[in-house]
Amino acid sequence: MPVNLAAQAVPAAPPATTPASRPRPHPALWVPSLYFAMGTPMTAVTAMSAVMYKNLGLSNAEIALYTGSMYLPWVLKPLWSPVVEMFRTKRFFVLSMELAMAATLAGVAATLPLPGYLRWTITLFWLTGFASATQDVAADGVYISAMSHREQATYVGVQGVCWNFGRVIATGLLVSLTGSLHGAGLSWSRSWTAVMGVLSAIMLLSFGWHLRVLPAGSRAASGGGAERPPAGTFVDAFASFFRKKDIWMMIAVVYFYRFGEGLIEKIGPLFLLDPRTVGGLGLDNVRLGRVNGTYGTVAFIVGALLGGLFAARLGLRRSLFVLALAANVPHATYLYLSQVRPETLGPIAAAVMIEKLGYGFGSVGHMLYMMQQAAPGPYKTAHYAFATGIMGLCMMSTGMASGALQEAVGYQWFFVIVIVASALPLFFAWRAPFAVRDATS
Repeated sequence: MPVNLAAQAVPAAPPATTPASRPRPHPALWVPSLYFAMGTPMTAVTAMSAVMYKNLGLSNAEIALYTGSMYLPWVLKPLWSPVVEMFRTKRFFVLSMELAMAATLAGVAATLPLPGYLRWTITLFWLTGFASATQDVAADGVYISAMSHREQATYVGVQGVCWNFGRVIATGLLVSLTGSLHGAGLSWSRSWTAVMGVLSAIMLLSFGWHLRVLPAGSRAASGGGAERPPAGTFVDAFASFFRKKDIWMMIAVVYFYRFGEGLIEKIGPLFLLDPRTVGGLGLDNVRLGRVNGTYGTVAFIVGALLGGLFAARLGLRRSLFVLALAANVPHATYLYLSQVRPETLGPIAAAVMIEKLGYGFGSVGHMLYMMQQAAPGPYKTAHYAFATGIMGLCMMSTGMASGALQEAVGYQWFFVIVIVASALPLFFAWRAPFAVRDATS
């Protein structure tokens, strides 16, 4: 039986379960599809859109500013995450948001060929982002409330693989598809229209599958075991988060863990695409998709699965710093590429595979730290959302600044700055507090 952390923290409250008439679905039926359906739209909004706008002629500074700001829904989601705690079930919110994203991504597809596409697509991407961030809150709530610490550690590798499989499908295979369509004679706007239609269909299919297999997820704890009005629950969810022991150091760990990645996320693909005359590597969309989607996928899957097994075996306390090293040291591969600038695809693909392998392995530490240290308590869904919102603030602030910084110093010095900035995650991972017992059962 799953361990209900809310019931343990608040003994007087009854454990939250799915309705008796619904048997508990096996996690293998819903964890992979749930996190794939989370990663795909978020990547479409925050990363794939950067390649789209590059193809449509925007500058690096404009792209980083617009797409970096699109992290705002994930930054602000703690403001409405208590609503997910207070009303209906987590399943209800997951399904509703998947339908909403199917509609908004279809809207992006419909408006791309229009003269005022930039205004419309940015608006629709923002709406997709707010729906995706709400889905994240609810989906993480299902994951945390339906699984014990041991199950969380066991499936966190699968979770990470599938979330990022959505990422590599979007930034790899679908980006490659746009290149093929453009090479066949379609304009860039028509090519991206087709891909956005595919993304809309993916979300519609996710809705249909999760309607059948997704657990209901727990309702919100009322806090303190006593009945509390919604406003009191909302306020107490925030206040109790900041009452946690060592909370400010935990916030620093969560914020800085992906600091270097936040700088490189927008600029890495643009560096691979930019002409060699301006310091890039001159790949087209097809080769960019092959490198990120084919070779990068294999490397990431191996890294994430190994990271999950590593963390489950050693426990988070003993493994966190090693995981942080794995997540940040491979940023040096982009510095290598910017200095050597290989002309064949082999060295480029090898460097990207090393970076994806390390990212997959190391990202496990970030997720587990937020789940097992920042989230536990009577409002674990809301508190996990607060932690991921802090992570989103890092990705938003670094992403928005990255384009202007790269244009100011050039690609080579930009990647030097990334390496220096990556020392911050290592420092905070070394000093990370563990206020909750590091359990694997």
